[in-house]
This record gives sequence, structure tokens and C-alpha cells, in this order.
Amino acid sequence: MADSPNTVDPKDGLVDQRAGSGIVVLSASMQLLHMNRQASELAKKINAVEHGGQTAKSAHGVLPTALTELCGEIIKALHVRTEAKDWEQFELKRVAGDPNQPILLRGFGLPDRGGVQNARLVVTMEEIGRKQNLNAEHARDRFNLTNREQAVVEHLAKGWTNKEIANALEITEQTVKEHIKHIMRKTNASTRTGILVHMFNS
Repeated sequence: MADSPNTVDPKDGLVDQRAGSGIVVLSASMQLLHMNRQASELAKKINAVEHGGQTAKSAHGVLPTALTELCGEIIKALHVRTEAKDWEQFELKRVAGDPNQPILLRGFGLPDRGGVQNARLVVTMEEIGRKQNLNAEHARDRFNLTNREQAVVEHLAKGWTNKEIANALEITEQTVKEHIKHIMRKTNASTRTGILVHMFNS
């Protein structure tokens, strides 16, 4: 039986854990089941950036491209995991919105033994603000990052590409890649997103 629009399946406990965050719950067919007020406000901010600052285009209830693309990745993973009979909850992350005040999207895939059609997607949305910046400063000391490596991390948090980081720091893209490789080694991360997770959760 389908969930009502404002009903959140309590089996994952994610909503309780992140009561202060934006919360979006969707079915595997991308039907919107739940979206709290904070998520709606953050979605508007992301939409405004995606549409060149024209907030008039940010219609209420319209999911940002960054969020729908993240959900698409989760759905692909759900299909793979369902075929493999892997029922473990998993998480994917993406940074979106204004580079100067980015929003961290955390997408959780909740496989269901009844098949992909019964699976759920939960996305939490949090502004990467002062708290995360303080964590990044703490992480620099914890992981013994150099000033240049810290600068690379700060730009990664804005969702910048290697080319954009290279231009900002006036170094080559190859040097940026080397910095990222060193940062991954120091943080024991295997992806760019993994670096941010360690930075913001340290």
C-alpha cells in the first residue's frame, strides 16, 4: 500500500536523527512522498542558483536538478543491490547550490526485499555553514593538511572542478590532482566526496 504524502517510513530512523535538516522522501519511481519546510526552502535556494538567480522559476515543489540527479544515482544503485540481494542501507553525497554557501545533499537508499518498486529514497539537505567550516579547520589539524591542501578542500566543498580549483589557486590541474591524492591518503578517503565527509564529520 502506498504511503500518504506526509508519511515517513520509520524503519530507517533517519528523519529522527536529522530533525533540523531538510528531509525529502521519494519512492523508487521518483514520487514525492514527503518534503519538510526546511527542504522546501533549501530546494528553492538550489533552484535559484541552477536558474541563474531567477527565483521566480523556483516553483514550490519542483525538485532541483542536483537532487534529482542524486536520486537517479541512488535508483541505479538500488537496482544493482536488489539483484545482488544486498539489503543494506547505503548513502551517496553531493554538494549543490551557491558555491559561497553550498548545501550538502545526503542521499540514502533503502532497499526492500519486495523489490525496487518498494524501495525508498531519503535525502537530507544541510547548509555547509559555520559549523562545517569550524570542522574543516579542526580536520586540517587532525589530518595534518598543508595550507594548500586545506585550500583545495575548501574549494572541493564548493563543488568546484579541478580546473576551477587550479585557476583559483594559480596552479596546474596536475598539481591539484596531486594535492587531492595526498589528501585522500591522509584522510583514508577513496573519493572526493569521501574527503568532504571526513572533513565535515571529524
